[in-house]
Amino acid sequence: MGRVIRFFAKLKSLKLGVGFWLSVAWVALIVLVAIFANLLPLPNPDSALEAPSNLGPSLHHLLGTDNIGRDELSRLIFGSRVSLVVGFGSILLGILLGGLTGILAGYYGKAVDFSLNSLAIIFLAFPQMILILALITFEGRSLLVITVAIGIVGSPLIFRVVRSATQSVASREYVAASKALGASTSRVLLKEIFPNVAMTLSAFVFIAVGVAILAEAGLSFLGLSVPPPTPTWGDMVNVASSELEQNSILWIWPSLALLFTVLSINVVADRLRMKFGIRESFL
Repeated sequence: MGRVIRFFAKLKSLKLGVGFWLSVAWVALIVLVAIFANLLPLPNPDSALEAPSNLGPSLHHLLGTDNIGRDELSRLIFGSRVSLVVGFGSILLGILLGGLTGILAGYYGKAVDFSLNSLAIIFLAFPQMILILALITFEGRSLLVITVAIGIVGSPLIFRVVRSATQSVASREYVAASKALGASTSRVLLKEIFPNVAMTLSAFVFIAVGVAILAEAGLSFLGLSVPPPTPTWGDMVNVASSELEQNSILWIWPSLALLFTVLSINVVADRLRMKFGIRESFL
């Protein structure tokens, strides 16, 4: 608990600005309502025909209802779960795949770097959407498959960022001094390389989470993400696009949720990049 308090105290001392804290507050709000959605006094997001279809905002339905009478606010809150799981889960997988191999490639260099970097370049050259669609086709449209597919596609980019940062850190004097003093390879990687690379990676991770959320929303809009009746923001936009004549504002709520969430994540990433001196060449 003490470490958490010291961490936030350090962030406060950095004077990151009002925009940063508003963005943090929005992301925190989305995470909290997603976690505690079942405890909120909301209608079942999957229950159709419990209210008239295409209702406008009212006291009983704050954001109105969709084309089959489902509460929009309830679907918006429960739909945030899919976006957050895919966004953060896929990037965590990407860090495990791309981050670990990026550190090894940047530190060892030579044959290790050539082999891993060549593999990353091949993955980057392969059409990413085709790879995602292939995984979905063979494994099904489950939340786990979508998360793994986006994580695999994003791992080569994370590899390149981590590899570049590791190469820069590995050439510094304190790393050479640690080696000269007889430190083992594992100690150098954990104590000298990883903490400095993690600072660079932190800003990129937030940007990647925003991209992953948009990727899942795009798949949902095309009907390729988790199947109904599970609510997702992209599917809500898709449903609203076919009901513009009956309910012209239905598309606004999921679109604003996507806009504010991705914008907030990018603001956080940008402020961290500026404050910690992360070079644009890494990103």
